[in-house]
Amino acid sequence: MTAPASMVPGMAQAEYAYGPAPLQKLDFWQATVAKPAPVILFVHGGGWKRGDKKNATGMQKVNHLIGEGYAFASINYRLVPAASVEQQAADVSAAVAWLRGNAGKLGIDASRIILMGHSAGAHLVSLVGTDPKYLAAAGLSLSDVRGIIALDGACYDVPRQIAEGGAFMGKTYVEAFGNDPARQRALSPTFHAAAPNAPAFLIIHIDRADGKAQSEVLAAALTQAGTSAELHGFTGKGLRGHLDINRSLGSTDFAATAVVDTWLRKLPGAK
Repeated sequence: MTAPASMVPGMAQAEYAYGPAPLQKLDFWQATVAKPAPVILFVHGGGWKRGDKKNATGMQKVNHLIGEGYAFASINYRLVPAASVEQQAADVSAAVAWLRGNAGKLGIDASRIILMGHSAGAHLVSLVGTDPKYLAAAGLSLSDVRGIIALDGACYDVPRQIAEGGAFMGKTYVEAFGNDPARQRALSPTFHAAAPNAPAFLIIHIDRADGKAQSEVLAAALTQAGTSAELHGFTGKGLRGHLDINRSLGSTDFAATAVVDTWLRKLPGAK
């Protein structure tokens, strides 16, 4: 653990190690209201092979959510190719377990943890929220997470994404998921959505064909299984729109902010 940082706006109050590997660290911000507070655990994107909590978290959402009464944590996790996607999902689960085990000193409520991820992070939080083996390996269950917020992810159905996603990201997908159809399906949240699942999902996408289609199919599969799943689409195209949904979330004039706020307020037990 490093010493708490000074209270500079946008700067984490502390960095903690949630595991022994160099990348198994999280930044933590306390809520600005009475404790114990619910906590949002954020997982950055980067194609499973890059990205960092220092530059891919999106500080507008942090400042907004801590002002709304949530604590906030943003994790680093081991990256492809040195680690597998399976290990990345294990890292997310290990971070949840660490937060629960340190809830008292952090001033958070261990029973009110919400996972949020962007891009590859949206895939990872959705995988952890649908395949119980990852949380189980950390000594937890799907009921130990209040909900999942997936921001403009794809690869919820990995074989379909590889087949339809085009050449631009094709190499990245194969690097992450390999060529074995069985493994691709095993790492696809949509194929695990038949229940049990985390209690509730908020799935957000911009106006891009693959992300929209993948989000719609995942939401439909969750709903069919009896899991609460809200789906919202927003304007924004290409890489700029994909980045904006993460960077601008939290701004009061950004449409997705109100959607996230409303979903969080009605999430049972989250506040």
